[in-house]
Amino acid sequence: MTPEQLAQAIIAALDQAVAAGEFTVEVPREVRVERPRGREHGDWSTNIALQLGKKAGMPPREFATLLAGRLAEVAGVASVDVAGPGFLNITLDAASAGELARTIVETGAAYGTNDTLAGHVINLEFVSANPTGPLHIGHTRWAALGDALRRLLIASGADVTAEHYTNDAGNQMDLFGASIVARARGAEVPEGGYGGEWITDLATQAQQERPDLLELPEAEAVAVARELGYQGQLQQIQDTLEAFNVHFDVWFSEKSLHDSGAVEQAVARLREQGHVYDSEGAVWLRTTDFGDDRDRVLVRANGDPTYFASDAAYYLSKKDRGFPEKIYLLGADHHGYVGRLKSIAACAGDDPERNIEVLIGQLINISGERMGKRRGNALFLTDLIEWIGSDPVRYSLARFPADTPLDLDGEQMRKRSNDNPVFYVQYAHARTCNVARLAGEDGVSRDDGFDPSLLTHDTESVLLATLGDFPRVLAQSATLREPHRVARYLESLAAAFHKWYDECRVRPLNDQEEITDLHRTRLWLNDATRQVLANGLGLLGVTAPERM
Repeated sequence: MTPEQLAQAIIAALDQAVAAGEFTVEVPREVRVERPRGREHGDWSTNIALQLGKKAGMPPREFATLLAGRLAEVAGVASVDVAGPGFLNITLDAASAGELARTIVETGAAYGTNDTLAGHVINLEFVSANPTGPLHIGHTRWAALGDALRRLLIASGADVTAEHYTNDAGNQMDLFGASIVARARGAEVPEGGYGGEWITDLATQAQQERPDLLELPEAEAVAVARELGYQGQLQQIQDTLEAFNVHFDVWFSEKSLHDSGAVEQAVARLREQGHVYDSEGAVWLRTTDFGDDRDRVLVRANGDPTYFASDAAYYLSKKDRGFPEKIYLLGADHHGYVGRLKSIAACAGDDPERNIEVLIGQLINISGERMGKRRGNALFLTDLIEWIGSDPVRYSLARFPADTPLDLDGEQMRKRSNDNPVFYVQYAHARTCNVARLAGEDGVSRDDGFDPSLLTHDTESVLLATLGDFPRVLAQSATLREPHRVARYLESLAAAFHKWYDECRVRPLNDQEEITDLHRTRLWLNDATRQVLANGLGLLGVTAPERM
């Protein structure tokens, strides 16, 4: 019996009690069941009596007692205890609990997916790097968390478009082009320009593509270098994210907003809404009407649009492209953007509490021997992948809430030991694969038998209960935008599996021991664990190795 099936059994018991006149209450169509904190309190617990008792005009504990009597008659339920003010602690019989192993194996990669967010159409924007240099450690956290959140939202039924907003407009791009030309000439970059070694690399590439680069008039040379450098750097960013197992559906160009006239059109549309006014030669958006600390300039007195005007045009573009919900994942230095973006949403006629969500990620630091090899004062994502590996970096970042500042040890992240959480979880998966491989060599086959009533060992009860909790964890992680819940769950699952492995054998001890349904049924449980570990790691963008 899965948690979902148990929840339906509770609803059915409520319906029966109402029909029998035991109490009168509107029966909800969804009931939540959770694992109790202590194993001694059963397999599952629900507080439905606390929710409905007073509505039914009786003490919650009395309500719970009536409901417990009906639940005790449900096939697969071994016992129901009423605890405290009205909690129901439910213990399943071994056969019913063990049936979950077969359900997971047969469901496969789809196990855990749910429809919690069905009907939600979401634009998820994250990373959004300037194409003037490589991705650095500041981009890394949202690359890992943003992609994990994308996977979680999709697994929970949402229609998600992952979008990278490329900041390829404005004076920064002119400085970028000028810096490339300067490096091509062997000169210093202009004040405020880009002096990293990647600029020298881009200058070399630009000269290879345009041997006449330095023969062009200065303005034309800068324009050519800017475009060639932009294309080269954008491709490097895309390649790095691919190596980091991060996927984007849309790469949106800020420059396209200006070239298409979308920025001017956005200002006009907001003016029609009644929130734009002129003052001191500039064009302003009255964001203070919606909680911002001051009004914002859209167009400067010299006629140049501000970055805020681009933000407004970009928001309207998302709205026009059919995204009712827009999630922005921004860095720690963007706290001030929260109020501004919500004000844009309100000025555009949207509900800032429903149509836009802004998540802020705190800073991270990664220490270790390799840090001495940093180029300049930057640690790039390519360095992290080469030094530590994509899997350890992604998992280490995923296992903490985004609003928690992090100081991680790069050497610890690389360790192949049980002290390293990613290794601990991946090793559990590899161990399940090894168990299945060796069991097959011994002649143990799932197809030859399955008797879930044999899964009576305490470690099997704990492992099954943990496996059954995966769909709830996944749905909760997606709803709360907290991928770290999946990582922490995987660690608890790995711990439950390792303990079960130490106590229960899947393979016969020797050639003389007869293979029984207990061996075969335990193989089902082993393979169910492998499936959930693989599903969970996949949601975090981390591989599930078969050998380690």
